[in-house]
Amino acid sequence: MTKTSNAMWGGRFAAGPDAIMEAINASISFDKRLARQDIAGSRAHAAMLAATGILTNNDAEAIREGLLTVLSEIEAGTFAFSTALEDIHMNIEARLKEVIGEPAGRLHTARSRNDQVAVDFRLWVRDQCDAADQALAALMRALVTQAEAGADWVMPGFTHLQVAQPVTWGHHMLAYVEMLARDRSRFADARDRMNESPLGAAALAGTSFPIDRQMTAEALGFDRPMANSLDAVSDRDFALEFLAASSICAMHLSRLSEELVIWSTAQFRFLRLSDRWSTGSSIMPQKRNPDAAELIRAKIGRIFGANVALMTVMKGLPLTYSKDMQEDKEQVFDAADNLMLALAAMTGMVGDMTANREVMKAAAGAGFSTATDLADWCVRTLGLPFREAHHVTGVLVAMAEKQGIDLPDLTLAQMQSVHPGITADVFAFLGVENSVASRKSYGGTAPVMVRAQVARWMEELK
Repeated sequence: MTKTSNAMWGGRFAAGPDAIMEAINASISFDKRLARQDIAGSRAHAAMLAATGILTNNDAEAIREGLLTVLSEIEAGTFAFSTALEDIHMNIEARLKEVIGEPAGRLHTARSRNDQVAVDFRLWVRDQCDAADQALAALMRALVTQAEAGADWVMPGFTHLQVAQPVTWGHHMLAYVEMLARDRSRFADARDRMNESPLGAAALAGTSFPIDRQMTAEALGFDRPMANSLDAVSDRDFALEFLAASSICAMHLSRLSEELVIWSTAQFRFLRLSDRWSTGSSIMPQKRNPDAAELIRAKIGRIFGANVALMTVMKGLPLTYSKDMQEDKEQVFDAADNLMLALAAMTGMVGDMTANREVMKAAAGAGFSTATDLADWCVRTLGLPFREAHHVTGVLVAMAEKQGIDLPDLTLAQMQSVHPGITADVFAFLGVENSVASRKSYGGTAPVMVRAQVARWMEELK
C-alpha cells in the first residue's frame, strides 16, 4: 500500500505529500537573491528596536554585527541554504542564531515575514530601476554617437516599410534616443512611487510595540513609511510598474532589433554589424547572422510574459497577504535579468555597427521619395491648394513610374504638360540632399536640426 501511494507522487517525490509540500512551499531557490536587501532591512529594524528601547543596545549590536557575518558568508559563497527553512528570511535568521545565539530570536520583534518580504522586494526592485536607468543612459549615449557621425547621411524614411521621404541617419538614431528617454522617465516615476517603506506594518495590522517607522524608512533610503498597514503588506504595484516600464522599454529594443535585422540583410545593406554581434552558418560560409539582435527580439517575450503573469497572480487576491504572492519574484527576477542583458547587448551592437552611407543615399532617392517636396513646392511657388498640388504630383509620379525613371529625371516639358506653371526651379528641391536640408521645422530631419538635438542630448547625458 505504501509503495502504491508513494508511486502516485512520481519519482522525484517518492517520499510522498511532505516532499511535494516542501517543494511547492519553499522559495529559497530564487528569493536568496534578496539576501543583501533582507540583511539591510533587518539591520535597520534592529537599530530602531534599540533606539525605541524595545531591545537592549547590546542585543541590537550583536544582531547587526552578526548579520554582517552572515552577509559575508553569502557573498563568499560559503553559506549553506536550506530548503527546509523555506525562504531567505528564515535561512538568515537560523544562521544568525548559530552565530550570535539567543539575541537572534529577538530580531523578529514587532515585524512579520509579510512586511519583511515586502520591504526586501521593494528594495530589490528599486535597485533594478536604478540599474535600468544607467543601462538606458549608456545605450542612449551610443545612439547619440551614431547620430553625431551621421547627422547629414541621407537614408530613406519609411511608412508601411515602403520608402516615404528622405531622412538622415542621425535623425533615425535620435528617434530611439527619444523613446529610451521616455523609458528612463517611466522607471524614475515608478521609483518615486515605490519609495515608501512597508517595514513596521507587521503581519497586516501594525504592532503594539512603540516602533519608529520613520527611522527605519530613512535608514533604508525611503521617503516615508507607507500609511496603511493593509496596503503595505499586500501591495505589489511597485513590481507591476517595474514590469510595465520594462515591457515598454523591451518593445522599443525589439523594434530597434527588427530594424538592425532588416538593415543588415543583403537586400538592404544599410549597415554591417561587427563580428562580435554576428554568427556564421554551419553550412553556408557566406552567412553573417544578426543573432544578438534576433535574440533580443525574442527574449522580449519573456518580459511581456512576466508582466501578464504577475497581473494574473494579483488580480483575484483579497487583502491582505496570500501565499500566491510568493509567485511575484521569479517573474520579476527573470524580466529584470533579460532586460539588462538586452540593454547591454544592444549597447554593444549600436556602438560597433557601421552604416553604409552610399547604399543608404541611393536607396533614399528611390521610390519617388521626394514627391512630397514637389507637392510642397507647388503650394509655396504656384499657390496651389495642397490637395491640387497632391493631384499634380500624383500624375507626375505615375508618368515617371510608367517610364521607369524617378521624379528628378522628368524633363521640364513633361512636368509642364501636367501643370504649365512649373518652372526649372523645381529641380533644386527634388534631390534627397535638398529634401532633408529643407526640413528645418522643430524636430525635423535637417542636419542642422539633428546636430542641435545631438548637442542637447550630449549635455543631458553627461
